[in-house]
Formats: sequence, structure tokens, C-alpha cells
Amino acid sequence: MRSTSKKNRYILLIGMVCSFIIWLSHCDRDDDATDSPDQTLYAVAASKTYQLGSFFIKISRQDNNERALTITHEQNREKILWSTVVGQKFISAAEAEVTITEQRGSFDIKDRIISRTNKQTIDRIDYDTASLTVTGTVYNDDYTIPYSFLLTAKTENQLGFELTLDPSNQRFNRVYLHYPSTSSEAFFGFGEQYTYLNMKGRELPILSQEQGIGRGEEPLTSLMNAIAPGSGGSWYTTYIAVPQYITSTLKSLFLENTAITFFNFKNPIEVEIKLFGTQMNGGMLYGETPLDLIEAYTAYCGRMPALPEWLNNGAVVGMQGGTSVVMEKLSLLKIYDTPISAFWLQDWVGKRSTIIGSQLWWNWQLNEEWYPGWHEMVQTLAAQNIRVMTYINPFLVDVSDMPAFSRNLYQEALDNGYLVLDEDGEPYMITNTDFDAGLIDLSNPAARTWFKAVIKDEVLAVGASGWMADFGEALPFDAQLYSGEEAALYHNQYPVEWARINREALEEEGRVGDVVFFNRSGFTRSPAYSPLFWLGDQTVTWDGNDGLKSAIKGMLSGGMSGFSLNHSDIGGYTTFDPIMSRSRELLCRWMEANAFTAVFRTHEGNQPENNIQFYTDGDTLRQFATMSKVYKALAFYRKILFQEAAQKGYPVARHPFLQYPDDENVLALEYQWMLGPDFMVAPVTEEAETSKKVYLPAGVWIHIWTGTAYGTTSEGGWCTVPAPLGQPPVFYKQGSEAGATFVANLKAAGVL
Repeated sequence: MRSTSKKNRYILLIGMVCSFIIWLSHCDRDDDATDSPDQTLYAVAASKTYQLGSFFIKISRQDNNERALTITHEQNREKILWSTVVGQKFISAAEAEVTITEQRGSFDIKDRIISRTNKQTIDRIDYDTASLTVTGTVYNDDYTIPYSFLLTAKTENQLGFELTLDPSNQRFNRVYLHYPSTSSEAFFGFGEQYTYLNMKGRELPILSQEQGIGRGEEPLTSLMNAIAPGSGGSWYTTYIAVPQYITSTLKSLFLENTAITFFNFKNPIEVEIKLFGTQMNGGMLYGETPLDLIEAYTAYCGRMPALPEWLNNGAVVGMQGGTSVVMEKLSLLKIYDTPISAFWLQDWVGKRSTIIGSQLWWNWQLNEEWYPGWHEMVQTLAAQNIRVMTYINPFLVDVSDMPAFSRNLYQEALDNGYLVLDEDGEPYMITNTDFDAGLIDLSNPAARTWFKAVIKDEVLAVGASGWMADFGEALPFDAQLYSGEEAALYHNQYPVEWARINREALEEEGRVGDVVFFNRSGFTRSPAYSPLFWLGDQTVTWDGNDGLKSAIKGMLSGGMSGFSLNHSDIGGYTTFDPIMSRSRELLCRWMEANAFTAVFRTHEGNQPENNIQFYTDGDTLRQFATMSKVYKALAFYRKILFQEAAQKGYPVARHPFLQYPDDENVLALEYQWMLGPDFMVAPVTEEAETSKKVYLPAGVWIHIWTGTAYGTTSEGGWCTVPAPLGQPPVFYKQGSEAGATFVANLKAAGVL
């Protein structure tokens, strides 16, 4: 509303005078007094403290009469969990117009700010022991908008907040939250972030989308953008973006909203969160350690169940080509005594040629022309304790001209109104590579029931013990949904619902804990439904934008956002021969890295014939068998970590900061991690590298392959260790029972 009339000015002036008089009458108020309910800011004196559960909210007056709000916890009243900048606004609003363009699952956001507030008042505080509400206005020379800022204790370690602009406001559609930081504070989390672990100095949009191909790596990114504008991606594009973080000073905040959000850390001494909407909901967390903060956060977002025993005892072997090819590769793997948990046969529906190589027929039914004798093959593998896994996604294509299928799932969905619609009310046909597909409308209860039946009748019924539940990040912003919800708000929720219907199908069949699906897309609540994640489609390169290094960063950042069980395709996925194809060395080094993650799974890539594969020759088969045995030798330890993930939300692969938060040197580490609290893993990430410089926190660390002791008990330090092929730098803490057991298992397996 307008605030420039004379009448409004007089009212404002009278209110300011009254406020000043009442403040003077309370100047001698005790600094640590706790207020009774329903008092207002006009009664606030030098300092006022309110208690909400285990949290304390203090309004303090500085020497210059400017106010600040600080939040602490009863277990550590000296540690500030959140505060405002003294004398500056902590809430603002803006009127904006957004333009969002989409290209094959990648989105470009241009948000034009038309008008923005630059000042704030605090007019009142209402307190009733269960909640505290700050009300006031944000304004500029032309407009004034009332707001409320509600705080409630949700749990012992979570303080919820709700920032709301006056619903009668019809213009301002962006709400901001501002608060201080320090120039050295590091911000981790935000889902899977592939390029940077620490977001300090950057502005990060929170939007789940296609990660892109190249993501800044040149000339690949420019080449992809020339072929399909926007498909190259950028440093922030990711399948899993989450509005949550943990800082190096042990602060943590998350949002519950599904709308697009921007976290701005470019100002070295301030954080700014911009939400596309008028109500921002979230939580502030307390914890004495980073793992405490993860436990507190995953109490909200959900925790991933322990993986089944069968998946923990060997490699998930990615295979394509039909029944005879599978049995041929099985014979080769047996020669080298390779531990195998499952064959992942993503092409169970048959394959088609596309512009990027080969892709699947997106009709989720067994293609027995491609896999003759499928059921006999499943039984043969089961007799050797090898499971079969398949592939699905939420897209459907028309297969009316394909006699290999008895059902045309696209036509069934079309006939029953189960597809997402465009602005004209027609099925929204979304381009993937060089073909279009319809997307299941997960807001439609009938569509959900139908697709769960597809999972039960077509996937589980053919003996699958799991599947890749691909995609989920491409809902267009101009789509129409059955529920009537805005696609802009449902976009980030879609991958959560995609995981959820897969989980519900298992629950309804009584297969939770035995069958495992794995997702690449996600949002805040995805860990509550998905049993496993993988890091998407990295390129078959070493680089830190979209290759091996990026996969490591994605795994570590995701672990700080509740994605406890995560892994990547061994060797990467995206190939563009002859420009870019997988080398023997990259494949072998990726094997070494993934042997120390939650799951050890291969992928042939989008152009299998142009990549070195684990079965290329005796050397690659031998290396694969060796690293599979290394993975199996840690099964006893991962089982413990799986239980921790289920009970506390701890990630299996952990950034060293999670275990050593007081060691400032670990903050800058990007390509080494801890497997639980006992092992330090620092795989080779550079081509032709035969030794590795590793940082070891304070303590004595034993090198797995040589038994040599490194480090001192007094402080952390760097060391350089040999890293020949087959011996990635891995250490365990001296005296670790798990370390001794691992070494014994390696010896028993003939690896050490």
C-alpha cells in the first residue's frame, strides 16, 4: 500500500514518539530477564530474552540504540545460532517478473526486479511461551508491506521460522531473509553440488534439473550449447538441489518451501536468501558437531533405510546386449572370482538408436525378443546368489509400432488422462534427445495407482530385485497438473513424489528392505523415500566440472544434505567419440574410488562400443575383480554405516570436516573423504598420477597397502604416498579394530 499521504506520516510520527517514551521508562530492565506473554516491542527495554523450548531469543539494544536479534540454545548460551545485523534490515521484499526457459530438462532463470524495499520496522512482539511473533513493515519510498516473522520450537534441536508478507499485498512476490556471516565462514550442503563444495562468495539457485553436459568444461560445454542451447549446463546445475546448509562455524538452516530459492553468499559478511513467493518456512538447527546437525536435519527430511545384505557383498554389474551377452560376461567374471551382487540390465525393454548413441524404449515391459529366455536366466543367476536389476523412469513413449510389447503404456496413460498437460490442455510432449515423451502426472492419485501397478505387474513380476528410477527433474514450469497446483511449486516436489511412488509400490508388495531402486533426482524430502541415490550422468573424464572429480564433490556435498547412501557410475556415462571416450586408466581409477563408497556399480555409458569396459581384456577384468574384492572386504564395516544412516542420517562417505570440525585444514579438501570415522580415502584423480599428496588430521594413520604409519598425534599434516594402479591411497586410524579387520579380509581374499 502507499505510505506517502500526510495522514500516514502523522500516524507514523506519533507512533515513533510513543515508542521512544515507553523505551525510556524501561531502560533499567535486567539484561537477562525473561518476559511474560503478549508483550510488545514498545515495552522492550535495554535487553529482553524470550525462551522457546530449548532456544533463547534475545532482543538487545546496542550503544547507539540500534537493536539486534540473536538466537542461542540452552546447551551453549555463548554460541549464536542465528542473528540479525545490528541496525540493518533482516527482512525485505521485491516485486519481480521471472522468465524461465527450458531445454531438455535444463532451465534458465531470469528474474527481473521491478521494485524492492530497503527499510524495515519492528512494531510488535507477541510471545506466549510456545511461539514468538515479530511483526512490522518493510518499505521503500513508494510502498509499505506488513510482515510477520514467527518462531516456534519444533524439536529440542530445531527452531522453526515462518516469514510471511501480508496476504493482502498483491504486488510484491519475492521475500528475502538477511543475516550476518564472516568472511571465513564456509557453507556446505545444498544437495549434490558438483563444482564447488564451499558456496561462500557465490549465488546459488535451488532448482532440481538436468545437470548438463560439460557444466563449464570447455570446449565441451560450448559444443553442447551449440547443438542444443542450454544443454551444456553450468556450475550450479544439478539433479538434486536442496535449500539447506551446514557451516564451518556449526550453524545450519534449511527451508521447507518447494519454490525456487536463491542463496546469495557474495557479500563476505552477509547471507541473503531470496524466495519466489511471499512465505518462507524453514528451520534453524543446533548441534555441537557437524554430525549432530546432520542428525537434527535428517529428523526433518527423512533417513534412508539400511541397504540389504545382498547388495553389500559384491559388484552391481551394468550390462546390456541380451541374454547371451549376459551369460558370456558371467563366465568371464567367474574366471577371476569376481564378487557379484547383481546384474543391472537396464536394456530389459530393448534399445533404440538416438543422437547420443543408444537409449531405451521407454515402455516399462520386458522385451523378450531382446532377452529370450529371461526367466530361465533370472533363475540361473539366482542359483549363484546374483540378483537382477532393471530400469524405469516417469516418461512414456508410443510403441504402437513395436510388436515386442503387449502393452502400450503411453496409450494407456493418454486414454486415462494420466499425463502432464501443456497450456492448451494437450499432453505435454517433452523432448529428450531426438524424441519426445509424455510425463506421468504424479499429482493425479489415479495415475499414481496405475503406475504402481505397472511396477508390480511389469517390473517386480519378472523377478527384478531393484531398478534405476531415472529422471524426475524435468517438469516444465508451464505445465498443467491434475491437482491444479502450480507447476512452479510442484517442480522441485516432483522428484520427491517419483521416489515416493516407487517406495509405495514396494510397501504394498511387502518388499521394502529386499528390493532396492536408486534415483538421480531429488529434493529436500527425497531421503525419506529413496533407499539409494546415484550421482547422475558424469562425462568419461577426470575434470572437476563434470567428470570423476565432480562425482566425488557431489557425493560429499550430498552427504551433508541427508543423502547418506550415494554412489556414481564407475567410469562415468557421457561419451562423445572421438572427442571424448573413456580411457583404461580412468576406468581403473574410478573403480578404486568407488570401492570405498556405498555401492560398487558399473555403467557401460551411452556409447558402450567406444568406451574401455571392465570386460575389455584380462587386465581390466583383473582390476575389476580386485576392486570388487576390496569392496566386499569392507562389507562388515559398511553394514555398521548403513545402520548409522538409518538411525542418525550420517553419510557413509563423509567429508573430513564431519569428523574433524576443529581442523581448519580439512575445509578446503575436495577429493578425499572418510569412510565412516575409521578410514581416510584419497583416490587418484589426475591422469598419469602415480603418487598422491594426502592430508591426515592429527593422529597416527596406517597405510593399507604397506602398513607404514603416517602422521603425529599432536597435529595434522600432509604426506605423499605411492599410488600404483590397484593401490589407491587409503589409511585407517592406528588402533582401529575395523582397520585391522579390513586388512585381514584383504589378505584372506588374496588382494593384500
